Amino acid sequence: MLPTMPHDERARFLADLHVGVLGATDTRGTRAPLLVPVWYHYEPGGEVVVQTGRETIKARLLRAAGRFSLCVQDENRPYRYVSVEGPITSVTDPVDPVLREAMARRYLDPEEARAYLAATADQLKDDITFRMRPQHWRTANFAAFAAEFAEDGKSG
Repeated sequence: MLPTMPHDERARFLADLHVGVLGATDTRGTRAPLLVPVWYHYEPGGEVVVQTGRETIKARLLRAAGRFSLCVQDENRPYRYVSVEGPITSVTDPVDPVLREAMARRYLDPEEARAYLAATADQLKDDITFRMRPQHWRTANFAAFAAEFAEDGKSG
């Protein structure tokens, strides 16, 4: 059985800075689910927020499915991950420029964010925002295993 995270720890982990992998069912029935890396925003107890182009395959699949999943991980030892899945609660069209700026500043240093926002200003009229309420959580935190292995190594 995987070592899971308590509720508060999983919410904080999801709120930390990670690139998420968004999963959406491909309702066309001919392919596996769509999995793509995305920037996202989340505050503990709130909704997962992602933005994408209005006419992208991602947006079309999200609208058709009405739900999505997001997985984030820490690739450093001890490995940890949080995966959430739930219904889309709202779609904002077009994207809110304040939220777009906040997400850019979350992922980029101030100078990079400024340059990115200037270079992609046209996306303000092409992007939309999806909000999802996490219903199902899957988590793992291998810190306990790592500590156990470290202790075993010391006694040998």
